[in-house]
Amino acid sequence: MIKPDMELTKAEDQIMQILWKIEKGFIKDILEHFDEPKPAYTTVATFMKILEKKGYVSYEPFGNAHQFYPIISKEEYSKIHLNTIFSKYFKSSIKDVVTFFSDNNNVNINDIDSAIKLLTEIKNKKS
Repeated sequence: MIKPDMELTKAEDQIMQILWKIEKGFIKDILEHFDEPKPAYTTVATFMKILEKKGYVSYEPFGNAHQFYPIISKEEYSKIHLNTIFSKYFKSSIKDVVTFFSDNNNVNINDIDSAIKLLTEIKNKKS
């Protein structure tokens, strides 16, 4: 099980985004999905070893090559880290989240209407 404090670095996240998209692949397959300038093969290989040690990926050997696949889904990772952010930065308060976004003008009126509708539906289900 991945611990919530084992966040991905920016480079690791970039590789995991690709791996979640392609579901499994060799390093050459992963490299194909990078924008130019692409990282070196050895750089991606190093990150794959790190991700394996952290428990994010595993592999199936094919001769001297490894076909990597994620062992945690994007949804699982998102849930763990969003919950960490929610509790760490917003004290697990939806009110604090809403205040943060409204104070930073990151929400348009349509998003507010959608959020009110969703929160009303959640409230009605819990009542």
